[in-house]
Amino acid sequence: MYFRLLEKKSGLQLSWLGNLTGKVPADLWLYQEMIVELRPDVIIECGTHWGGSALFLAGMCQLVGKGRVITIDLYPKPKRPSHKLVEYINGSSIDLEIVRSVKENIGEKKNILVILDSDHSKKHVFDEIMIYKNFVPVNGYIVVEDTFLNGHPSHKDFGPGPMEAIEHFLSCNDSFIIDRKWERLLFTLNRRGFLKRKK
Repeated sequence: MYFRLLEKKSGLQLSWLGNLTGKVPADLWLYQEMIVELRPDVIIECGTHWGGSALFLAGMCQLVGKGRVITIDLYPKPKRPSHKLVEYINGSSIDLEIVRSVKENIGEKKNILVILDSDHSKKHVFDEIMIYKNFVPVNGYIVVEDTFLNGHPSHKDFGPGPMEAIEHFLSCNDSFIIDRKWERLLFTLNRRGFLKRKK
């Protein structure tokens, strides 16, 4: 039912403190749990959109007393929310200058959580994974969002997307595994998208 409504663009977007976010309540809850469990120094979010999710993540970091958010978008929406723990970077998440800027911003911090929610084409997502896997420590995560695209189970005409990028990545890289524990709430937009670094 949810995905049928999503395909029809039926106004399912939620807001966090008045700022739109494309995430569902269950996934926001899981991000809260991940932040509490992992205590990341920095969260890299590829795909700012309206900024509501960056604001949510920053709020959770503030509550646990650790972490901040770097959020990247090539086409950011106007009137993004401001927060002392959020830094906005305008540009492509796979542009080498942007990646260099992120590295400089992070400095010596090692505990990094990465969330990929920008261009959902297979090539772009695969390129993002290949770049940002290097930021993630052992037992850390890359979360690949919106794996439902291209018939998994919705938007069948989308073309190869996040799920196919994950499959390609795991076929040529044994440093990460899919951690299904983050799917225990049964509904997520990121099925098989929680990639945990094991070595």
